[in-house]
Amino acid sequence: MSEANVVEPVRGKKGRAEFVDLGRTFAAREPHWVPQLRSEQLELVDPDRNPFFGHASHQLFIARRDGKAVGRISAHIDHLALELPKEQGFGPGAGMFGYFDAEDESVAHALLAKAEEWLSGQGMTRAIGPISMSIWEEPGLLVKGQDHDPMIMMGHHPAAYQGWIESAGYERAKTLLTYDLDVTHDFPPLIRRIVQSGQRNERIRLRPVDKRRWDEEVEVILTILNDAWSNNWGFVPFTPQEIAYAGKKLKPIIHEEINLVAELDGRPVAFMLTFPDINGVLRKVDGKLLPFGWFHLLRWMRKPVGTDMRVPLMGVLKELHNSRLASQLAFMMISQIRDTATRLYGTQRAEIGWILDDNQGMKAIADAIESEVNREYAIYEKRLAQA
Repeated sequence: MSEANVVEPVRGKKGRAEFVDLGRTFAAREPHWVPQLRSEQLELVDPDRNPFFGHASHQLFIARRDGKAVGRISAHIDHLALELPKEQGFGPGAGMFGYFDAEDESVAHALLAKAEEWLSGQGMTRAIGPISMSIWEEPGLLVKGQDHDPMIMMGHHPAAYQGWIESAGYERAKTLLTYDLDVTHDFPPLIRRIVQSGQRNERIRLRPVDKRRWDEEVEVILTILNDAWSNNWGFVPFTPQEIAYAGKKLKPIIHEEINLVAELDGRPVAFMLTFPDINGVLRKVDGKLLPFGWFHLLRWMRKPVGTDMRVPLMGVLKELHNSRLASQLAFMMISQIRDTATRLYGTQRAEIGWILDDNQGMKAIADAIESEVNREYAIYEKRLAQA
């Protein structure tokens, strides 16, 4: 590590604010960065406000050179992830790093070395990342797609970071994909026939979520999610506290008609969530609520006309996996959401993902509706030296 690069732990509220603002400074250098709400970013790293820290240990670090802040990183341990089978990505000894920003390669290596040192001191044998900070928040490093704006809840990173992480001895453990879909075009004839067949099936019912009983709906959706994703790489189940937190955060951007639950014989078996891309209005207000940003944001949230859409999450109960019904339900939900979004909001494009690169079922669905990969995120792993 260069003697000029000093990596120091972050302490307290003031330190967290510097950590967040440093990340915003780095991000603002990127032409396609979209400024996020600072208050939301502060909340994500606040142990008193983000329920992720109810099952996680962490330390934030800032690198300085000649007194100037030149990089940041988090080192953290999700104790729920430690309980998972190793073949699912995490498991015993799996520590993580995230919130990675660096001025140059020497700073990057200094930050990674400090995170590794902290993780080793906590008994970890592997470092996995970047994951900022829960797997459900911003996982992965953007390695393809820097040439266009990210969508809601997706990270955006300089291309140079890939080489700096790999030169520090990290190897790719997993790739996450997002798919771009032109929703103004109809589906291929075969997919239309599959959808129409499902629509004639009296056992199947697609219904919009009901915000009047929002807490119940969140429980239904996340129960399906926890079951559907339970064997996936990197899966960590939501805790009850995280379910309540996610429900509160997501409710303002939920439009019932484009968020669906699929029922089979009256029982919820699948869901698909669709978020209007708030990044468009955040760019317009420069990520600031004051003085008038709140007005534009509230107006947009009521009627996000002309906005793109992102499908961040969908799931089908595990008992239906590898069945024709599972893919049929997915096609039916995508079709209905597409029709509704184009009719009510004038949507022209949507993004699906992220999707694990080895999730053959979801990749086949994305290919069948003629969507194309537009972004790739890499998650890296490195064995840690033991004292």
